[in-house]
Amino acid sequence: MSETVLDFEAIRKIIPHRFPFLLVDRVTITEPDKRAVGLKCVSGNEPFFQGHFPDRAIMPGVLIVESMAQVACALFLSKPSFKDKLAFFMGMEEIKFRKPVVPGDRLEIKIEMLKVRDRFGKAKGEAYVEGQLVTEATFSFAIVDKENATA
Repeated sequence: MSETVLDFEAIRKIIPHRFPFLLVDRVTITEPDKRAVGLKCVSGNEPFFQGHFPDRAIMPGVLIVESMAQVACALFLSKPSFKDKLAFFMGMEEIKFRKPVVPGDRLEIKIEMLKVRDRFGKAKGEAYVEGQLVTEATFSFAIVDKENATA
């Protein structure tokens, strides 16, 4: 089984996120429909560091969870049948923040799909820095048509 690597430009073609909210640099699909690993190189130039926190830069935990969701999005929406679709968060649970993520860190985000049914899914995410678990979460999402995506 071969891996599929999505570079930054390929990710931009699959998911709708853009600066400053595109929070993943590369995704490797290690097992289609099941597992992926994403990378996020955390730079001191990230706009969120201006306010979180000015005297001690720490990546907001919710953005780490968002990074996990974007990796899951890239995994799921890379399927041809989901072209021109959006993925919406439906729920988050079992979130644990174990260690701060700071400028210079390289997040390795591991995603495993736990359940997939039609246009709904549940995934487990784990984020690591230098092999050490920093954040984990389970989240669910729904796939919707772009033209039907209303609040």
